[in-house]
Amino acid sequence: MIDETAGALPIAGVPAARVLDEIRGLRAGDRPTHGGRLFAYVYDPGVAGLDELAQAAHAESAHVNGLDPTAFPSLLAMENALVGAAARLLGGGPGTSAPDVVGSVTGGGTESLLLAVKAARDARPDLAEPRIVVPVSGHAAFAKAAHYLRVALDPVPVDPVTLRPAVADVAAAIRPETVLVVASAPSYAHGVIDPVAEIAAVAAAAGVRCHVDACFGGWTLPWLRRLGAPVPPFDFAVPGVTSISVDLHKYAYAPKGVSVLLHRDSALRAPQFFAYGDWPGYTMVNPVVASTRSGGPIAAAYATLRHLGEDGYLRLAARTRDAVAGLADAVRAVDGLRLLAEPESTVVCFTADDPGLDLFVLVDELTARGWHTQPQLAYAGLPASVHLTVTAAVAPRVAEFGPALAEAATAARAAGPVALPPELLALAGSLTPAALTPELVAGLAAGLGLGGTVGAPERMAAVNTLLDAAPVALRERLLTEFVGLLQRPVW
Repeated sequence: MIDETAGALPIAGVPAARVLDEIRGLRAGDRPTHGGRLFAYVYDPGVAGLDELAQAAHAESAHVNGLDPTAFPSLLAMENALVGAAARLLGGGPGTSAPDVVGSVTGGGTESLLLAVKAARDARPDLAEPRIVVPVSGHAAFAKAAHYLRVALDPVPVDPVTLRPAVADVAAAIRPETVLVVASAPSYAHGVIDPVAEIAAVAAAAGVRCHVDACFGGWTLPWLRRLGAPVPPFDFAVPGVTSISVDLHKYAYAPKGVSVLLHRDSALRAPQFFAYGDWPGYTMVNPVVASTRSGGPIAAAYATLRHLGEDGYLRLAARTRDAVAGLADAVRAVDGLRLLAEPESTVVCFTADDPGLDLFVLVDELTARGWHTQPQLAYAGLPASVHLTVTAAVAPRVAEFGPALAEAATAARAAGPVALPPELLALAGSLTPAALTPELVAGLAAGLGLGGTVGAPERMAAVNTLLDAAPVALRERLLTEFVGLLQRPVW
């Protein structure tokens, strides 16, 4: 643990071995990033030696600065190679219908989506109030981009059965002020692929850019297609698709954070750049949000792709596909659980139809058994659900998951649903964000096990039940306040 009397900046320096021991001690409380028992946040291929290779490559370029590619041509060469690999995988490059694809390496999927929105907005300086059309299943980063960039967000509902937007609804949402239409391949929450070809067609007919958010699936769907999966068209082979994002720190299994944003041609990418020379310092030219960028993640991604190769990724995709099938069967085998969508990619998403089986309690019971899943709250007629991001490392664990899920369901039924006080549920249903006072937040947090503790409580069912009962605006504010309680300085 950290020496509380010294914090991160002691008067006298601490020996290296002790510092590393402190970090290892802190890491002991984290979710396991390897071993196939964590179904969110991290992507583990289960390939021996890959971590060591990526760490060594990262160390080689950790102090290289991506701010100036003329000073560090090694980084420029690796970035260009990563962009070329992503473009070729996603239907671009020589000999394709999109031979002039260009791109940039970013620090993550959110940055890629921010830049896609920025490029679309800045390409239309004539519009005082630009807008973007995004299915409600689109990643929350689009809402973040709209907020940061002062772009209006026009959400499109999804069908409660197919979990996809209707193309007619997308078309109806497009206005003269629309600068970008979004499709997901697949959506993160449920793992289903939007009708990209049809959405791109209506966007093109309106003269609007179409971005495909393939951050999650861009490095898996092509391999699954090669393995015979019926993957619909979603990449640059689709006319009207103007940009695509794909995260290499997801299913390319590179360390965080590396994403690639691709544009069909350089004219479409041009508004993504920021340049400024109206000051006495160096002229700033940035293709991405950050100016200074460590070369470490880029070098680590380059080493990962070079080491695994197409054959390696194909094997990992096959292993992941089999794990998805096994996990889906495990869900089907438990009475009261139902797949929210038949798996189309690398996501298994399920809900509970049995009122006696509290989904949030089930998540806690799985956690107690060493399985870390991601609960998703109810939204606009869609039920609460459990999301499993499946990686290749899960494959050896599939046989263990079925019995653990059945045991957790039995334990959840025995425990019964979370019973919050009626007055608390009533408050959650009627309270406005503006009415939240520090005292009220502190009282709610203490009642849920968040007050006066370091870190989140081991069981989160009560917290999730309260958030699930709250309207979206209050849900957002409560989460903001609760996370703020967890983030406190160590003096």
